[in-house]
Amino acid sequence: MPQTIHRGYKTLVAEANAQITTLSAEEAIAAAKRDDVVIVDIRDPREIEREGRIPGAFACPRGMLEFWIDPESPYAKPVFQEDKTFIFHCAGGWRSALAAKAAQDMGLKPVAHIGGGFAAWRDAGGPVEKLAPRADGKS
Repeated sequence: MPQTIHRGYKTLVAEANAQITTLSAEEAIAAAKRDDVVIVDIRDPREIEREGRIPGAFACPRGMLEFWIDPESPYAKPVFQEDKTFIFHCAGGWRSALAAKAAQDMGLKPVAHIGGGFAAWRDAGGPVEKLAPRADGKS
């Protein structure tokens, strides 16, 4: 018998968006210039290599987010212990909404995410840097 999903991704993203701050790409581009802001890129490394990245963004794969935020975790990253505003983004704004909600629920604040994600940032004229292909040819 197939699984019955009671709360699909659309519901989860809508619930997250109702509880977090969503910035337009233009607002995020302006905020990224501040010293008290960390842009957190939660896309898969292959997406970053293929599409480029926001200069200075901290790359944190979505699957490691909670482990990298929690100072009790053996995987904790010092960047998440800083007194900063964390602005999450993914490719289109769905994963980053869930990531910002999870970070907020864990106690990280202030947090926000970029509505429309990296695509909106790029389309609004935000700076993008391309990464050099890996020397070993793997992605």
